[in-house]
Amino acid sequence: MTDSQATATALGTNPIAASPAGVRTAADVVTPELVAQLTKGVTGSGRTANHAPFTGEKLADLPESTPDDVAAAFERARAAQRVWEATPVRARAAVLLRFHDLVLQRQAEVLDLIQLETGKARLHAHEEVQAVAVAARHYGRKAPAYLRPKHHTGVVPVLTKTTELRHPRGVVGQIAPWNYPLELSVGDALPAFVSGNAVVMKPDTETALTALWARDLLIEAGLPAEVFQVVIGEGPVVGPEVVKHADYVSFTGSTGTGREVAQGAAARLVGVSLELGGKNAMLVLHDADVEKAAAGAVRACFSSAGQLCISIERLYVHESIADEFVERFAARTKAMRLGNSLAYGADMGSLVGPRQLETVTRHVEEAVAKGAKLVAGGVARPDIGPYFYEPTILDDVDAPMAVCGEETFGPVVSVYRFSDEDKVVELANATAYGLNSSVWTKDGKRGHAVAAKLRTGTVNINEGYAPAYGSVQAPMGGMKDSGLGRRHGSEGILKYTEAQTVAQQRLLPLAPSFGMDDEKYAAFMSVSLKAMKALRLR
Repeated sequence: MTDSQATATALGTNPIAASPAGVRTAADVVTPELVAQLTKGVTGSGRTANHAPFTGEKLADLPESTPDDVAAAFERARAAQRVWEATPVRARAAVLLRFHDLVLQRQAEVLDLIQLETGKARLHAHEEVQAVAVAARHYGRKAPAYLRPKHHTGVVPVLTKTTELRHPRGVVGQIAPWNYPLELSVGDALPAFVSGNAVVMKPDTETALTALWARDLLIEAGLPAEVFQVVIGEGPVVGPEVVKHADYVSFTGSTGTGREVAQGAAARLVGVSLELGGKNAMLVLHDADVEKAAAGAVRACFSSAGQLCISIERLYVHESIADEFVERFAARTKAMRLGNSLAYGADMGSLVGPRQLETVTRHVEEAVAKGAKLVAGGVARPDIGPYFYEPTILDDVDAPMAVCGEETFGPVVSVYRFSDEDKVVELANATAYGLNSSVWTKDGKRGHAVAAKLRTGTVNINEGYAPAYGSVQAPMGGMKDSGLGRRHGSEGILKYTEAQTVAQQRLLPLAPSFGMDDEKYAAFMSVSLKAMKALRLR
C-alpha cells in the first residue's frame, strides 16, 4: 500500500452498495442470441472483443472491420442515402419520435448494456437515456422548421427573390467515444439522419454493443437499415478510414486525436465537428449556499466516475466559506456508495479500464508526493472491481503537479481558495481548454455577469453541467482546445447540411437597361443603395 493509499484508508473508505437479490449478471444480459442480433449487418473480416469493467472479463466477440470493410460500408450507405434524402422531412422526423418512445419503453435493456460496457452507476447510465430522449424529441419536432426553405431579402427588394435551401451532406462519418456510448453515438447521429444523411459510425470497441442496440432500435422505429452502418475496430486503423471516405466528420474524444481527425478532414476539404477535452472549473462565490454547492459538487465531479468531458476537475472556493465547504463536500464524498451491480443504489461505479486507472493513480500519487493534502479518497478499490477508485478530493494543489493542468478524466478534483472575483475568473480561464464551467451564487445577476467572462462553451449557474447540456434548443460545444462546432439547437443540425442560395431576378436585370450607359447605371445603383440604407432595408 502506498503512503497516499494508507492516508485515504485512515480518512475512511467509501461504503459498498449492496446488490439486491436476483440482480442480473453479464451472462444474463449479453447472450449469444443478443450479440448475433445486434451485429447482424456489421461487416468484419476479423474478430475482436469487448470487456466488462466491473470484472475485467470478456463480454462478447465482435466483428472487426478492415479498411476494405469500411469502404464497403460507405458504398452501401451512399446508395441508401439517395433514397433516404428523397423521403419527406416529416416522415424522417417521425422516425425520431418513434425512437424516443422505444428508448423510454425499453430503457432497462440499454441501461444494462451501458453499465456492463462502461462500469458506471445505473443512475449515471440513465443520464444517457434522458439525453437521447430529449434530443430525439427536439429534432423530431423541430427538424422541419430548421430545414425548411428560408426566404431572404434580395439584393434589390421585389426584383430579387432569394431563397436559402438546405441539402444533406451525404454520408456522415462519426467516431464515437466509450464514456457515453448511447448519447455520444446515436444522440449525435439523430440530427444527421433527420436532415437526410446516412451515417457510418465507428463506436469504441469496448462500448460497441450499446451503439449497436441503438441502431437496432432506430431500424425498428423505421430507419432504413442501410442508412446506418457500423464499423468496429482499433481507432488508429478504422478511424482514418472513416475520415477518408466521409462527406462530413463528427468526432468526440481527446484533443490530440481530434487534431489528427481535423487534419485528415481538412486535407479532403470536408467539414468537421469536434468535442474534445476539458479541465472544467467550478466557482463557489462568497454568497453561495454552501450546503447546496457541496451537494452539487458531488454531482459535478463524480458522475460517471468523472469520465465525462464536462465534469468538474478544478474547484475554486471563496476563502470566507472554503473551510466549511470543504468539510461538507468531503463528508458527502466519503459517504458515497461504490457499486458494481445492474441496479439503482450505487452513487458511483468503476473506471472503464487500466489506462484510466493508471492516469488517476499517477495524478493523485504525484500530487500527494509534492505536498498536496488528501481530503478524501485517493485509493483504488480492487475489493469491488479491478478498476474501482474512490472519489478523491485534493487540497493545497500547486501548479507543478500534473493534476493542475492535465485532464484526469476520473473521480479526482482539486480545491483552490480565492479572495478576488476578477482574479478567479482569470485563473479559471488560464487553461488551454474551454468546454464547461459552473458558478454558484445566490445572486442570479452576479452569476450571469461572471458566466459571461468565462471562456467556455457552456456555463451552468448553481449546477455542474446538466442544465446547459440538457437544454437542447441551445448550442453546446467547446472553445479553444476543447473543440470546433456545436451539438444541439440549430447549429447541431445545420452542420450536417450544405446551404444553397437560389436567387431569382425578376422584371429587370442587374445590369444597364432602358438605354442607360454604364455611368448612368452606376449612378442609379449608388442612389438606390443610399435609399435602401435610409429605409433600413437589410
